[in-house]
Amino acid sequence: MTAPKVHPSEKTKTLSWELKDGTIELALHHPPCNEMGTAMLEDLEQFVATLESAEGKAGALIVYSRQEAGFSAGADLRELYGTSLALTAAERVSGVRTFLERMHRVLNAIDASPLTTIAAVHGVTFGGGFELALACDLIIADKMARFCFPELRLGLIPGFGGIPRLRRDTGNGVVRDLLLTGRSINAAKAVAAGLVSQVAAEGEVLQVARATAAQAGKFNRTTSAAAKRFLKPIPHEELRREIDLFCELFERSAVMEGLRKFVEHTGAHPYLP
Repeated sequence: MTAPKVHPSEKTKTLSWELKDGTIELALHHPPCNEMGTAMLEDLEQFVATLESAEGKAGALIVYSRQEAGFSAGADLRELYGTSLALTAAERVSGVRTFLERMHRVLNAIDASPLTTIAAVHGVTFGGGFELALACDLIIADKMARFCFPELRLGLIPGFGGIPRLRRDTGNGVVRDLLLTGRSINAAKAVAAGLVSQVAAEGEVLQVARATAAQAGKFNRTTSAAAKRFLKPIPHEELRREIDLFCELFERSAVMEGLRKFVEHTGAHPYLP
């Protein structure tokens, strides 16, 4: 089957992308803060279907957000709660497993892309949004960016591949702190932990990402792709185990209660402590 061609510019409901100067720029623009639900998943699936045809035209991919609040607040928990209400526990688990498997295929495709992939993040980079950033080769962060895995407050774990990828990229101390406390860390702490490669001045993260993509594009693509495969193996077995554990936890009634409290929360940031 022939892969869809990358056109100079494409736009869907939740995101858009364009190919220019040897770099594909994928912009997330789903208000309020790029929540990753069914709509974004479908659009990401459409996007990754074009990546194969980009190999000869681009050397890098930049993922960034056009939403002022941040890169992404993570999974669309309101959609998850709303669609789960009328389902039995078995139906809920079956539906969430299918969703997770599709999301893993998308993020694995970005992770394995021969392009040099860069997440240019600012503001809220939480949960599933954090996991999207972790699928990229490099994370470049605005100095005001914050990273967090708040899932344990809902009785869950990250489900889009966050634990295996974070373990691959940082020390276990960082993984345990972020996961077990649910606390957020800022860009300075993230770069000190080796999670972030560069910190940009406020409002300049995209420009820094573009300069980095241009630098990466100077090298032979076959060599860069080979180096990437060696440096960044995809932890497939751990990713499969993560889905199984998420689904096991999702069966519990406490999770639906946690989702209900999140949806009914009237504060500005229900995902913060």
